[in-house]
Amino acid sequence: MNRTLYSLLWWLALPLVLARLWWRGRKEPGYRAHWGERLGFYGARQPERQTFMVHAVSVGETRAAEPLVEALLARWPDCRILLTHMTPTGRATGRALFGKHGERVVQSFLPYDTGFMVRRFLRHFAPRVCILMETEVWPNLIAGCAAKNVPVALVNARLSERSLRRGQRFGGIMMDAARAMTVVAAQTEPDAERIRSLGAPRVAVTGSIKFDVVPPQAALETGARLRAQMKARPVFLCASTRDGEEALILDAWQRRTDKPLDALLAIVPRHPQRFDEVAQLVRARGVTLQRRSQLGEEPVDAQVLLGDSMGEMFAYYAACDCAFIGGSLLPLGGQNLIEACALGKPVLVGEHTFNFLDATEEAVAAGGALRVPDADALVAQALRLLQHTDARAAMGAQAASFAGRHRGATLRTVELLQRIIS
Repeated sequence: MNRTLYSLLWWLALPLVLARLWWRGRKEPGYRAHWGERLGFYGARQPERQTFMVHAVSVGETRAAEPLVEALLARWPDCRILLTHMTPTGRATGRALFGKHGERVVQSFLPYDTGFMVRRFLRHFAPRVCILMETEVWPNLIAGCAAKNVPVALVNARLSERSLRRGQRFGGIMMDAARAMTVVAAQTEPDAERIRSLGAPRVAVTGSIKFDVVPPQAALETGARLRAQMKARPVFLCASTRDGEEALILDAWQRRTDKPLDALLAIVPRHPQRFDEVAQLVRARGVTLQRRSQLGEEPVDAQVLLGDSMGEMFAYYAACDCAFIGGSLLPLGGQNLIEACALGKPVLVGEHTFNFLDATEEAVAAGGALRVPDADALVAQALRLLQHTDARAAMGAQAASFAGRHRGATLRTVELLQRIIS
């Protein structure tokens, strides 16, 4: 596929894309806001200022970008960060993380990847550098930056074997995009090798910035308050669960008759539009439920706590005894386990972790994480940890040690960026 055909397909798909956006807005009103930005239309231009664009598509990438954004603001005191997103939850997360910086961090949705919209975006914001997080490769954006001599950096980059095969199926357009990148900061050497195979000319291994994310003190205090409301109950947290996983976990949890009578199962779905759906799954099984969004100062005395709040993952990790990282019981690729490890929590994962394979394998090898084949094995291991304090403490210490050994990627990434920002 060439870029002309790619752009044509975007234009043909645009009515369906916009209709889907409006449809998603039924449950998430943020999808119906700022439509002009998605189409390349913006308000009055702000005063000329050195602008570093950082694209973080959704919540995970935005949280991962926090240490990088803070480091950029510190290294270049006169710069402005343009933080772009594709989802309203990502935008809300960015506002919560960086609102304290005022006008030094501005936000926008990234326009759809057509030449016309990209050109308007680049004219309006005139970024000095385009920094893409993790896997965000947009051919027309990269080509537009190249035409304007704007360096493009793909940072905290990861590329699984599955994503590599998908990229190779697109042929020339992905190869052209990879060759046009000024620099790539890969998480691991296998990631770097796969990215080089697409034609990227300058790839360095800097590690994962996610290891440098520091739990906010406010989140730890929230976690402590939440834990106090749970009293002395053993708490098993299922974090970032995906569609289909909650039912498997709930059924396996109910099948066990040997769990402590006061054991608490906390479930935090990955996507907020599924909060009500998961609440219905719990109630359909005759299980008592409390929702975090409706929890005041009263104790948590239900069998299941539904984490239906945004921006509190660190608080949930702080409050639990052990954690399962969702997206891994089913073939969905898994989610980031680093935050749980950083807080010294024993981590359980399923078989499907291809999105975070290297970090997961290293955590398992270090003794801080354990892989399980199915929901029944997951619950069995969780109950073992809940009932054996020494085993839980030892595994948590290994998890924290693993996370600590991998810090420093942000500094290495900023040093790499400094070479292309003049």
